[in-house]
Amino acid sequence: MIKKFFILAGLTAIAGLSAQKTHTVVKGDTPYNIAKRYAMTVDDLVKLNPSSKDGKVSVGDILVINRSAATAVSTPQKAVSSAAKLGKIILKPKQTIYGITKQYQISETELRTLNPELDSHLKIGDEVTLPLANIQKFGDAQQGAVAVAEPAKTVSQPDPEPEKTPAAVTVAANDENAYTVQPKDNYYKLSRKFNLNQKELFALNPGLEEKGLQPGDVIQVKGMGSSEQEKSEVQTTAVSQSASAPTYSTTSVADDYVTYTVQAGDTVFGILNKFGITLDDLLSLNPNLSQGLKSGMVLKIKKLDSAYVKKSGNALNVVIMLPFGFDSNDSKYRTLSLDFLAGAKLAIEQNTKSGKSLDVKIIDAGNEKSFINSLTQINRDNTDLIIGPFFKSNVLQVLDYVKSSKIPVVAPFANSEDLWSYQNLIIIETSDFVYADRIVKEVKDAFSDQKIYIVADADQTYAKYLETNLKKNLKNANIILVKSAADIQPDQNMMTGKPAPVIAILANKNDDAGDAFANRMIALSKEVDGLKSFSMYYSPMFEKKIDELSQSNLVYIMDRKIDTDGVFEKQILEAYKKKYCKTPSKYAVIGFDVVNDMLSRENKKGEIFKQMNKVQTQLATKFEFEKTKNGAYVNKGYRVIRLIPN
Repeated sequence: MIKKFFILAGLTAIAGLSAQKTHTVVKGDTPYNIAKRYAMTVDDLVKLNPSSKDGKVSVGDILVINRSAATAVSTPQKAVSSAAKLGKIILKPKQTIYGITKQYQISETELRTLNPELDSHLKIGDEVTLPLANIQKFGDAQQGAVAVAEPAKTVSQPDPEPEKTPAAVTVAANDENAYTVQPKDNYYKLSRKFNLNQKELFALNPGLEEKGLQPGDVIQVKGMGSSEQEKSEVQTTAVSQSASAPTYSTTSVADDYVTYTVQAGDTVFGILNKFGITLDDLLSLNPNLSQGLKSGMVLKIKKLDSAYVKKSGNALNVVIMLPFGFDSNDSKYRTLSLDFLAGAKLAIEQNTKSGKSLDVKIIDAGNEKSFINSLTQINRDNTDLIIGPFFKSNVLQVLDYVKSSKIPVVAPFANSEDLWSYQNLIIIETSDFVYADRIVKEVKDAFSDQKIYIVADADQTYAKYLETNLKKNLKNANIILVKSAADIQPDQNMMTGKPAPVIAILANKNDDAGDAFANRMIALSKEVDGLKSFSMYYSPMFEKKIDELSQSNLVYIMDRKIDTDGVFEKQILEAYKKKYCKTPSKYAVIGFDVVNDMLSRENKKGEIFKQMNKVQTQLATKFEFEKTKNGAYVNKGYRVIRLIPN
């Protein structure tokens, strides 16, 4: 049953049948232009793909294209005249291969023939070769066309090659860094095979995130380095949602500076506004910026304030503050604390076995009223790291207590913007707004004029946030906020008489709401073709009814998920069971993940903040920290779960 879902963003199952080919729908596709592309009639396309009868296809849908059509479209077409001149354009932000072919009326095959290394040269400021006549006819004044004196070589569509079996397709012979995508390949399989994560794969292959893995495409799989450290991290970070959400930053710390890696679409003004700095400051730290802003550039942003420095001794002195409530006779959070501590102890043992010298002190934080008394147990002159407390009010008290010594403080559960101004604070919990941003991206990719329902909670904060941002990203979107999943009612398609497909989004973390949403999606999937559902939150029902919910194409966000097939995960689960004779509870997992991640970032000098740019996945939690504009480090890691229809 577990095989029915995948914990990877952008995963697409592709069936490679010997008697037919497939086409994956991209943004802008319609049954008409797909049929035209493959020299088919719309009727032929509909016969092969009954779900396209309503005149609509959705981004990511896989359509069957018969072999004769594929052969017809592959026959030699008109060639670029050998006397034609070539020109070059300078890539602007957000330009893609698909966009270039559309704007300049050139096929992708012709484009790639003129630009053999197109995939590895698709950054802002790069040059792309095109027929000069196309540039002059379809270009714009800002595109920066440059004429090339020599005539173009003849470019024609190649004859179709015989279809290959998966075993016959291998790494491109002339490039050891390239790989030809196979049917049934996915990001997880490639990350394992080539020891790189999804973020690195997208960086090596601009446009891949938008296009997705297509059988037969040649992609780059090396070139970003493959140190032993990187390899080991890949092995211990399987099945994580790698970072491509718009909310992610590439801010990190290096050489005592906050640094930022320029992304496609960035502008100098946007960077100044993002970090609250002046142009003079930016130019003084980055003289090369005067030559232009390019994607991939690493900019120094500002000098770091003086951080914590270890006072004395070889051992790292760690304090863990948990609300046991023994001193205050308040047992409300005692079970939670004991579970957290069980996981933390295992993490401490793992780190001491690897040679790390630790001196760990466990403090009973009592309850919120008696907490002030526990602060006196912290030695401000010789504590290198504080993990806890749990509650925001207590975190603020600890930060105030250690403000002169700037001891790093880890907040396992508290996360609000008023905490972001503390530069010695590390916030573990990912904000729900990050989840909402990811759902917006997922819906944007799937949207094809469907009505959108959002199931809101009582205060509607996240539902309204979703509504606002979806309207910014989608044209003429019809969005309806409802209180219950039962209120999701598809319209009738006027042409077919059948219920029209809709998009449903759950923005309520209540388990009862999750159950109701799951049951409603199961019921609707039996009535409506093309139903697409999304949830900001995990509900236990999602795992109980995987088969049924997969028919609604459910995509949901999880803050934590254990990959029980992972080598590292198996080792930790076995060690926990051996130590405690049971499997870890939710808070035992959190205790292990938080403590293990923090200790793994510490060096002998206690300089934890110099290691915060590492992306790491522990037993269940992904840690990807972003330094906020005000100073705190906030985790932006999460998992995307996709249920794929049978």
